[in-house]
Amino acid sequence: MVEDAGREHVTADMDEQSWTATRGWVEKHLGEGERIKAAERLRGGWTSEMRRLHIVGTGGGRQLVLRSFVKPFFLRHAEGLLTREAQILTLLRATDVPVATLQAIDATGEYCDHPSLLMSMLPGSVRLDEDGVRARVGLLARQLVQIHRVQITDQTHPRTYQAWASPERVRLPDDTARPELWDRAVDVIRQDPPDYEGCFLHRDFHPGNVLFTGQRGDLRISGVVDWVETSWGPTDLDVAHCSTALALLHGADIGMLFADLYRAAGGRLAHAPAGHLYWRLLDALAFAPDAEKVAGPWRELGRTDLTTPRLTGRLESYLEALFQRYG
Repeated sequence: MVEDAGREHVTADMDEQSWTATRGWVEKHLGEGERIKAAERLRGGWTSEMRRLHIVGTGGGRQLVLRSFVKPFFLRHAEGLLTREAQILTLLRATDVPVATLQAIDATGEYCDHPSLLMSMLPGSVRLDEDGVRARVGLLARQLVQIHRVQITDQTHPRTYQAWASPERVRLPDDTARPELWDRAVDVIRQDPPDYEGCFLHRDFHPGNVLFTGQRGDLRISGVVDWVETSWGPTDLDVAHCSTALALLHGADIGMLFADLYRAAGGRLAHAPAGHLYWRLLDALAFAPDAEKVAGPWRELGRTDLTTPRLTGRLESYLEALFQRYG
């Protein structure tokens, strides 16, 4: 849900034959006299297709965002993913976490061409550039602390987290000069997960899912998006995921900084360094060998410098930094 960056204007997009049913479904959920004037595909994601819809009517105009799952893998899981996001958006509207407002959902694709969720458009843009990165990292840390303090009930309790890496699935980079480093990291996640005190997790919190407005002294977070993976688990796991992304985007030093800023903002992490190391490595190894999965969307948003060799080198440097500090 990018407001200013990562947009590809396709005014006829909603008139394509494959979106005819979806267009009709959206318009049934608009106000009296409103219609879709145009649609734009939003770049920067890979699990689903995101569109910004320009709505016009007698009362003026507004913008909505449509998320649709079209890839075969995500189609199989669309009902659970979209239903979860709808529930979380509803839950978070009563908190200070800046999220979109749910408009409508067709989680099974009963009425749309593809399973879809319609929500309000948030202000701001994804910021992935190097300028001002430390200020943004501080805001990210404070925002994540706020997310982890969300109170839930038996009715709103999210599912337990799912690990995104396992020793059997890790692939070492073909040209690595440090195979022993990777083997050591894999050995850590062969162990049983450490005990933890669970809390509400975004589970996919990283710079690509956070919107910013303003510059320098006026910089602020205007939205947190993509709640389909929301889970219950250790704070360390959310911190780990954002840290890995920051290390890939900006280098190991920035990736290591995030946990310190999270703690400084009032967040709590595992007391034992070995426990914290486990969660950090469990996340980092999910990107092995080269983080190409996330690099594509990041390049679409302007980070064309993130070549495969650079990502591989940064991931390896990050693993080394983790062992130096926590190992």
